[in-house]
Amino acid sequence: MKTIFITGASSGLGKATAKLLASKGWNVMATMRHPEKETELDQIKNIHILPLDVTDLSSIEKAVAAAVQIGPVDVVFNNAGYGLTGPLEGYKDEQITRQFNTNVLGVIRLTEAFLPHLREKRSGLIISTTSIGGLVAFPFSSIYHATKWAIEGWSESLSFELAAHNIQVKTISPGRIATDFMSRSLDLGKHEAYAEQFDKFLASFENSESPLQFSSPESIASVVYEAITDGKDQLRYLAGDDAISTYQHRLDIGAEEFRKQIAKGLAR
Repeated sequence: MKTIFITGASSGLGKATAKLLASKGWNVMATMRHPEKETELDQIKNIHILPLDVTDLSSIEKAVAAAVQIGPVDVVFNNAGYGLTGPLEGYKDEQITRQFNTNVLGVIRLTEAFLPHLREKRSGLIISTTSIGGLVAFPFSSIYHATKWAIEGWSESLSFELAAHNIQVKTISPGRIATDFMSRSLDLGKHEAYAEQFDKFLASFENSESPLQFSSPESIASVVYEAITDGKDQLRYLAGDDAISTYQHRLDIGAEEFRKQIAKGLAR
């Protein structure tokens, strides 16, 4: 029985992946900040619930120690994260710091904590949820994009140095997922100088997309499972029809023309 360690498993993609892997016979270590609130995953016999706050180094160290005490870990799935949107001048420094602590430093520190264990095993996979927002950029999300582009670059560089130890690195880049992300996992920054433009952006974001175009967490989890089990020497996995079409469009017309199209849409 192989084992996966998942961060951000309390809802959305993390929970869907935990359930899918458990159904496939995997041993799952599902982590979350408030395990006492979990009422579903703790009913599945091959899922272990562990407390973890990825912004707290001590919490990371304790969770990793607890995990390897239970048994060998084969896959580390960095999935915890959230969005920050708004104009740069509208963010408080604490918001920027928290975004990087969660989306970047939490991923790096957790991975680093597992590396001695994986090196000793001479096998393993580090897989991280980035976003289509780690490959393209949209307005009013500069800090969020900074974190996701950072993890894409970090993952690619890391893949070279870990290859000698038979440890793979992969990323999952989803588009929009039909979860409560907008209400539960989105932080806002506002500034009066950008209010009209930002409100227009939010309105277009909310009105232009049908819920039918959002991918289910389960469909994205199936891409995670594919990345874990396909045995391919492949770094990036786009997940969701919207992510695939958006990135292909950028490739087709070029990065500069894509940027100009986004700018025209914002100016309408």
